[in-house]
Amino acid sequence: MLHFPSAYHRRLTWTYFGLFVAIGMTGGLLGPALPHLAQASGSSMSQIAILFTARAVGNMSGAFVTGLLMDRFNGHYVLIGMGILAALGLAIAPLSPLLLLLIGVFMLLGFAEVSLNAGGNTLLLWLHRDAAGPNVSALHFCFSLGNMLTPLLLVAVLSLTGQFHWTFWLVGLAVVSMLWPLSRFSSPTEPTATTNTDQQQNQKYQDPLLLGLFMLLFSLYVGIEITFAGWVAAYGVLTGIPLSQAALLVTLFWLALSAGRLLAIPLLRRYTPWHILCSCLSVGLITAIGLSFSWLPLSLGALLFGLAASAIFPTLYALGNQTMRMRGRTTGAIFIAAGSGALIVPSLTGLLLDAFGEQAFPLLLVSLWLLIGTGLALLALRLRRLSATVTA
Repeated sequence: MLHFPSAYHRRLTWTYFGLFVAIGMTGGLLGPALPHLAQASGSSMSQIAILFTARAVGNMSGAFVTGLLMDRFNGHYVLIGMGILAALGLAIAPLSPLLLLLIGVFMLLGFAEVSLNAGGNTLLLWLHRDAAGPNVSALHFCFSLGNMLTPLLLVAVLSLTGQFHWTFWLVGLAVVSMLWPLSRFSSPTEPTATTNTDQQQNQKYQDPLLLGLFMLLFSLYVGIEITFAGWVAAYGVLTGIPLSQAALLVTLFWLALSAGRLLAIPLLRRYTPWHILCSCLSVGLITAIGLSFSWLPLSLGALLFGLAASAIFPTLYALGNQTMRMRGRTTGAIFIAAGSGALIVPSLTGLLLDAFGEQAFPLLLVSLWLLIGTGLALLALRLRRLSATVTA
């Protein structure tokens, strides 16, 4: 399904895939480990929830800093440095006896995690250039796989040792284990357009409005993904589903999302990014409407929603690579926007549920899908105008 022009491309790409499984495991730790961290630090659940905010703040600052570093220094050195920071944070986190110390550690983890994520995405684009689309989708599948593995690892560790600490340390070991293979490869460098004719042929625009539209879409997408994953279980309980069954809705969502990203690898070789994005938008909007009118059982809705959300991020990213010059700071701006969506939209969901009850949840999802559709329409219009300006 994946095409590699050389052995170097194949080996380095698979190294990135392994690294992103470890990054996904890092990102998937906080939710399952939250009760254990609360107990270890003597915090209530309402107090420990601030760790999500701390990680989001670290995410946004990490995206900004990494964007600058990737444009100035060897990309693999940047990833190795951030991997060491992540490993240090993972080693310290389960031993932190104070909530204040945990907040600082999770800011560090958020900083390192998104730095590895943004840096790895940038280097993969630089490695594969305009043929990066299927590889980006595979990379994000590996990230989702890591997210799914973390709860299973936590269950296994608790059953064997009775202590959650080893989950953090094993994930840290997984991150460190990928740094040595990474150091053996020369880092990809940013492609440069040698002539204006090449730039026109490849349609690589440097347009602030175009970047702004991409940032808006990434913010909306990450907001809707994190909102559904974070609130669907609570919504299920509010609608009368038993707590044990409601918890499975999140698993169904992540399973469908991972399967969709795997499916997108061959599809991106056969269809344009616009075909994929419009298909995802249609499935997502129909699912949200179906949930609003109770036409769909929530379990089926979780599966369809995960499938709808699966390919949007990697496909948008591949489309950005086709139409913009993807420097490190460009990727940094995209991940800052993604972090803002993860911070704002889930917080808004809680306020809406308190004010209007459970029906606010599917209506919010419908509204977000409509906003994504509007953003895609504006993006297509902007690209058409830029193309007309170049050819005129």
